[in-house]
Amino acid sequence: MKKITLKKSNLSLITSDERLFRIRYRDELNESQYEAAAHLDGPVLVVAGAGTGKTRTLTYRVARLIEQGIRPESILLLTFTRKAAREMLRRASMLLDERTERVSGGTFHSFANMLLRQFAGEIGYSSSFTILDQGDSEDVINLLRTRLGLASKSKRFPKKQTLQRMYSASVNTLTALDLVIAKDFPQFAEQVEEIEGLARAYVAYKRQNNVMDYDDLLVNLVTLLEKHEGIRRKLGDQYRYVMVDEYQDTNKLQARIVRQLAEGHNNVMVVGDDSQSIYSFRGAHFRNIMDFPKQFDGARVITLEENYRSTQPILDFTNDIIERAAEKYAKTLFTKKDSGMTPALIAMEGENTQSRFIAQQILELREEGVLLKEIAVLFRAGYHSFDLEIELSRANIPYVKFGGLKLMETAHVKDLLGYLRVIENPKDIVSWTRALLLCDGVGPVTAERVTDEILQGLNPLHESADTRLKQMVRGEEIPVMLDVLREIANPSLAPGDKVERLLRYYTPILKARYDDHPKRLKDLEMFQTIAERYGQLNIMLTDMALEPPNESVEDMLPDGHEDEFVTLSTIHSAKGLEWNSVFVMYLVDGRFPVTMAADSDESMEEERRLFYVACTRAKQRLYLTYPTNIYDRATGTILSKVSRFLDGVPEKLLDGFVVEAEE
Repeated sequence: MKKITLKKSNLSLITSDERLFRIRYRDELNESQYEAAAHLDGPVLVVAGAGTGKTRTLTYRVARLIEQGIRPESILLLTFTRKAAREMLRRASMLLDERTERVSGGTFHSFANMLLRQFAGEIGYSSSFTILDQGDSEDVINLLRTRLGLASKSKRFPKKQTLQRMYSASVNTLTALDLVIAKDFPQFAEQVEEIEGLARAYVAYKRQNNVMDYDDLLVNLVTLLEKHEGIRRKLGDQYRYVMVDEYQDTNKLQARIVRQLAEGHNNVMVVGDDSQSIYSFRGAHFRNIMDFPKQFDGARVITLEENYRSTQPILDFTNDIIERAAEKYAKTLFTKKDSGMTPALIAMEGENTQSRFIAQQILELREEGVLLKEIAVLFRAGYHSFDLEIELSRANIPYVKFGGLKLMETAHVKDLLGYLRVIENPKDIVSWTRALLLCDGVGPVTAERVTDEILQGLNPLHESADTRLKQMVRGEEIPVMLDVLREIANPSLAPGDKVERLLRYYTPILKARYDDHPKRLKDLEMFQTIAERYGQLNIMLTDMALEPPNESVEDMLPDGHEDEFVTLSTIHSAKGLEWNSVFVMYLVDGRFPVTMAADSDESMEEERRLFYVACTRAKQRLYLTYPTNIYDRATGTILSKVSRFLDGVPEKLLDGFVVEAEE
């Protein structure tokens, strides 16, 4: 008798009879959330406004698919962090049972790594390939840079970190390397051919040595899926239901991976918020979420609009801000929390007044019962908080900073502080070592020889030390530095004047040492502004030493650390978080939006979305602050116009205040 083999199906008996389900989905979810969770087949875009329960919706959808009879192994959940995937599947298991543990969940990169281990031979690799982390990648680039003779001091060439950023940007945005250089690294336009040659050598090295860097995981998975139809179909059969979180943050490679995986069934649910697309600098492609309905025929669009975070006055304001966006999915967030404080727009004369106001208001909020950990101050760029950090330290308000470095942690500010500390204390060996190593041609051995003499009583600030120094060190680098230090050691010079003179000396060093010197120069200009408020150098240095650098973000609460603190954060680092009370500072054209955003409509629109993200972090109170008088040293102009994002906002949506300092 002949046999007929019945193939194993990925699908179980499908049912939509909710009487058979353990979870009462209609009771647990609002109407839009339920519509998304109950969606079974076909492409769907869930536009999840800020605070509308995106994670909850995804979690319930995973549980419902399983309850409907979908095999857990055929569900794929792609997220941007392992933590997000683990949390969603943990919640789903609490809702349902251990079947959720068989769902495939993880980041795009971890998923790519798993598949490439299986099919490495198809793309010319061994399954035992090694993955280079960023530091490893930079070291390989530097090795090749040296081998190719591109590290010569006689010719300016990008450093390894800059080269790695160039190559990564080109890969993640699918943009030719020469175009990336022209747009983001124009100072290296003359070295395009050499940089491209080094990139080819880097690619060849990785393949020859069976290694991949972080970006290669996505590149090689795209290659695998697009060039091997059999593998693509096999994976499409295996993963019948694909779900993607934070779709507005995907890059072009990730969008291609999703399309290839779903080719045979189109059962794709992507969840995201176009209004929170703010990571273009990492390669995120805004068009992915906007063009999803075009890329997947017949796609449904479900919008989540009921907000569970903020009061209605805050939502009325943020709705108005994003309504002015040039391109968006229409949505109007609402909440059942009708009452609440109208967002406040607070003007003040200067930058330090802004810092003092925020510090004072934080103390008042604490007196009203708002915990410090429920308060955040958000800003567009890391250096915007430098002055505030000093005021918070003065007021004994503990804080933790995310995104960007603290004032004392930036290498270039440490350099300037080193110069200032040696004129305040000529026996400061640590600062002398830093200052000496900034001199071209001075290495650790020479620096140690000089500092040994300082320990024996030599004071380089005295001209009497010149003869001994010339015996130890050749060249004019150290004498030039000492001339500057002796000049600014004059006690009649105010701290601001000392820093101004140091900047004239240090700027060429900054440009030679750091490829991103324009950004770092902005930090130093802010540092000079702070220095100008002081009458004595020792007081300034003491103030800046009061708040030492805190632990890493991953270990921000070590033993003995205060368990309550204000959060200082760049807006990029604050996405996904929320606080009772939020301050958004420096709302002045030139600071927010940044001046560079004026170069393109796309950049300005992303700045608007960034402002929207900042404001939607607030649950109860939202304070928008701006100084009306800022001198921008780079352009030589006064920044005084309130951010253009507030133009045309109805008066009823904002309470306006002016802060005046007491006489």
